[in-house]
Amino acid sequence: MSKLDKDWAIEQIDRFLHVTEQVAPDMRGSGIVYFGTVQRGSETEAAEAAHVVEQILDRVLPSWRDDRRSSGKKHEGWEDLREWASRGKVTIERDAELRERLGDGAPEMDAGKLHPWVWESAAPLWRTKHFRQAVSQAAIQVNAETQAKIGRRDISETDLFNQAFSLDPPKSSAPRLRVMVDDGSKTYQSLHRGVRSLAEGLYAAVRNPAMHAALGEVDEQQALEQLAAFSLLARWVDSAKVESVP
Repeated sequence: MSKLDKDWAIEQIDRFLHVTEQVAPDMRGSGIVYFGTVQRGSETEAAEAAHVVEQILDRVLPSWRDDRRSSGKKHEGWEDLREWASRGKVTIERDAELRERLGDGAPEMDAGKLHPWVWESAAPLWRTKHFRQAVSQAAIQVNAETQAKIGRRDISETDLFNQAFSLDPPKSSAPRLRVMVDDGSKTYQSLHRGVRSLAEGLYAAVRNPAMHAALGEVDEQQALEQLAAFSLLARWVDSAKVESVP
């Protein structure tokens, strides 16, 4: 998932606002006097434009659906969605200014740029706000991809990573993953020990607790940080060379 194309999003919102605008009908030459207004575009055009706008609002105003439901307003016609579309447009147009004026200017993490193993497996659950399950799904995917890379289905999670990144020579039934060439340095040793330790910590302190519903939901920020940690592990696995017995 890439970052939002702001120009495109604004264009789509403008299209929706245009086709749903109430205007005086053109009755010239008909001999009919019409009092009132009509919608500029057809209902089909409005519905098609609305579908796209709703997806944009999900990105720029994540809580808009809940806020809309709790407002108590009747959602007849397109007026209510037009109001939210206008808010979304302002948010997009003035996003940089608002962050500069209201925030500390700290960089924000783009979940769409996490390693594909992590984000693509977590995204469906993330969008429904099942954050703990989203992280758990990412952990399962990283584990599965690691198993596939070294051809091991007999072990998983902590044992899998401890063996994959072990500094012992590979065996016929136990290939190893190497994040760098063995140059005899302490860096080589510490790097592989660190990857093993990170994996052990993630599966012990994040993945395993995620299986217990009694712990409740994790908040979005903490879940995002957990996904980032799994993304780092995934990048090491993905970039590592497989070392096996000749």
